[in-house]
Amino acid sequence: MFNRIFLVGNLTRDPEVRYLPSGTAVTSFDIAVTEKFRDRNQELRDETQFFRVDTFQRLAETCAQFLKKGRRVLVEGRLRLDTWEGRDGVKRSKLVVRALEVRFIEPRPAAEAAPAEPAEAAGAGGRVAETGRSAATARAVEYAEADVPLDEGVPEQDVSAPSDNSEEKQSTDDDLPF
Repeated sequence: MFNRIFLVGNLTRDPEVRYLPSGTAVTSFDIAVTEKFRDRNQELRDETQFFRVDTFQRLAETCAQFLKKGRRVLVEGRLRLDTWEGRDGVKRSKLVVRALEVRFIEPRPAAEAAPAEPAEAAGAGGRVAETGRSAATARAVEYAEADVPLDEGVPEQDVSAPSDNSEEKQSTDDDLPF
């Protein structure tokens, strides 16, 4: 079985921090995820879903410190069904995302950034707070943040220059090295 969810959305309120009796930090926040689509009349429509996200331990402390209402985040986590009995005796339930990783997609505005923060915490393109990063999340965020051409930062290579192993004989009828 596999239970994994990826959401990209904006915080609808500031995170709330609380501590369990064991001393474990728990931070909760809500995000709004908007999907754009065309209806039968080909009119562009928006549909917004709201999700509650819970984070724990170090991830909770990082989210509480750096997230504010309006910030865009990518959340990777698991869906959990929380059930409880209300004061009126009625059983209630709600789907909650238990975050494994929260990626801060948009960098903080300059007014929020403190110059004394370590570079790792500030992050130029966003900060990753994680408890177990997956390759799928990394790829999703790379696509979400793609503002530069894919080949930027890749050193140019002269393909006409001989290879480091010039002693190797290369076949003239085959370009493959094996």
